[in-house]
Amino acid sequence: MPFAVYVLGLAVFAQGTSEFMLSGLVSAIATDLDVSLSAAGLLTSAFAVGMVLGAPLMALFSRTWPRRRALLLFLAVFIAVHIVGALTPGYGVLLAARFVGALANAGFWAVALAAAVSMVPDGLRGRATAVVVGGVTIACVVGVPAGAVLGERWGWRAAFWAVAVVSLPALWAITRSIPGGIPGGRGRGGGTAPVADTRGTAPAAGARGAASAGQVPGRAQAPAPASGPTSAPAPTPVRNELRLLLTAPHLRLTLLTMALVQGATFCAFSYLEPLLTRTTGLTTTRVPVALALFGAGAFLGVGAAGRYAERRPTAFIAYGMTALALGWSALALTAGRPLAALALIPLLGMLAFGTGTALITRVLGLAGRSSTLAGALGTSAFNLGAAVGPWAGGLALEAGGGYRSPVWVSAVLMALALLTEGARRLRRVRSRERASGSTAG
Repeated sequence: MPFAVYVLGLAVFAQGTSEFMLSGLVSAIATDLDVSLSAAGLLTSAFAVGMVLGAPLMALFSRTWPRRRALLLFLAVFIAVHIVGALTPGYGVLLAARFVGALANAGFWAVALAAAVSMVPDGLRGRATAVVVGGVTIACVVGVPAGAVLGERWGWRAAFWAVAVVSLPALWAITRSIPGGIPGGRGRGGGTAPVADTRGTAPAAGARGAASAGQVPGRAQAPAPASGPTSAPAPTPVRNELRLLLTAPHLRLTLLTMALVQGATFCAFSYLEPLLTRTTGLTTTRVPVALALFGAGAFLGVGAAGRYAERRPTAFIAYGMTALALGWSALALTAGRPLAALALIPLLGMLAFGTGTALITRVLGLAGRSSTLAGALGTSAFNLGAAVGPWAGGLALEAGGGYRSPVWVSAVLMALALLTEGARRLRRVRSRERASGSTAG
């Protein structure tokens, strides 16, 4: 695995810490800035909205840039807004900083996913995706608890400073390890294409035309002479690339499935603390241990997806989703038993993040050369689920469903995800039957 892929995982670790660390800092921020808890909670919502909106917008904004330049810009903006957030005395500036930081984070995610899979052979695409997504799981295990400790000892601003400091090594490493070419070129992953090869030729117009038509150009196609030694292929128009991406077979259903799976994950995870303390009967000092168990399971799940999802992706996703639907139901039923709950939590973390990683890999595989935009849509689907899931769980709590109700909502969301996955597989079977009928005719 190239060192550059691990560099991207380090940067995602810092950004994942920022995304989730406010769960332990809300009270301190509300007190320091003299705002209500609900207003402080909007800082998390602002980040989620920025991620959902920012991923496709930032990917379109940077689609023709060299990936190294795009990654450096997004990470530099991310660092800058955290410094502003650490220094500001006002809530409004902090809210704006969270939104802008999410835009930068979304853009970085979209480019990083595409860059990671472009630097490895097809057989390692799942593992490269797992390394990048693994940064988020490590953030859940290490970064978020560390941010809470920093906030408790030195104030919430210390956590913002820490995120900025941790991001600096990644900024330096990106300049040293990420290729500087423009997007487009190698394989389905939309690899980094050189501006000109050693023979002074650029990719053939016929090859790019085939890609624009949704076809993979054959290796037998010869490159056409370029107009000069530094000529680069013209980028596919945005309208055409978006049309090809959104009409790619099964992509929209996969994005919907991903949003439902993440919604189920973050619905239960967001309300795990009250479930464990008020239903399971754990003391508050045991809750960080339970959260760490979930994060450790998530880390193992991402690793498993990287190793095994490429071999049988459809089966891996189907089994994972079925197990998740059963697992959330089991947690809701056995939440009153501490041993059962603590045994299920790491298993559910492993299943949730393993399945989510496999779905991201599928999205990038379906996208062809539009991998940066596909990474953006995948990021939006991920964060849409992260925003809608806790909201749905909160509605269940407000309706008087009790502390188990968010977990039941997670089980329902997984049932819906299984339906969308079933619809995708049925559409795939029918497409094959139509293709077979056309060939036979």
